[in-house]
Amino acid sequence: MMRYSACVDMLFTGESADVAQRIRLAKAAGMDAVEFWLWSNKDLDAIEDALGETGLPLAGIVAEPFAELTRTSDHQRFLDGLEKSLVVAQRLGTRVMIAQAGPDLAGIERNQQHDALVEAMARSAEVLKGSGVVLALEPLNTLVDHVGYYLPSTTEGLDIVDAVNRPEIKILYDLYHSMVMGEDTATVLAGRVDRVAHIHVADHVGRNQPGTGKLPLKASLDCLFANGYNGFVGLEFKPIGGTAAALDETVRILGR
Repeated sequence: MMRYSACVDMLFTGESADVAQRIRLAKAAGMDAVEFWLWSNKDLDAIEDALGETGLPLAGIVAEPFAELTRTSDHQRFLDGLEKSLVVAQRLGTRVMIAQAGPDLAGIERNQQHDALVEAMARSAEVLKGSGVVLALEPLNTLVDHVGYYLPSTTEGLDIVDAVNRPEIKILYDLYHSMVMGEDTATVLAGRVDRVAHIHVADHVGRNQPGTGKLPLKASLDCLFANGYNGFVGLEFKPIGGTAAALDETVRILGR
């Protein structure tokens, strides 16, 4: 069964400026969970109350701060923040935090940056050891949304996870970013779906709700679930029209 998580930093933004109220709107729209990006700019007391009121689980948050994990000199800053993010994750009950790799650094060989990411994830695993919380490294497309980002390749992201070889480290697989880069889900995840902690969907062109573009999202999701993925489907898109209507259309197209 598909379980949908609403990213309240992108959804219901036209309906309410209040994140806690967006959580309530997600519940009313039939969502199974919610997620958001940064925690440091939000009223955590109000969010905690809204989660308790609605009974919705929190599917994920960003591990702050954003850092240049391709640069070893920035690792400690990230790790210090990761400890604080872990406290928030445990308070709000989420089991997934999201990390981004950082930029492709000029003048530094990619193999060195790759090794730096492996080191950052290995050190992060030590911070998270025994917590039950996973850090999900996120590949992002460099053709449309994140020019200059180091990690557009799902395969390399999985290779980093395998090099660390710790249960605390996985990837976030975003079907939108992957397909914008021309990847085929069945090919890039063959034999390694178990390394995926969370997934996101949006259509292309436009990064709007499924059905507005040309991506084979339904077939790709079916492939993921058929090969063992059993987590939430994170809805991280810019809705055309009202959010509730966009979510209804998403569920109709992707199914339950």
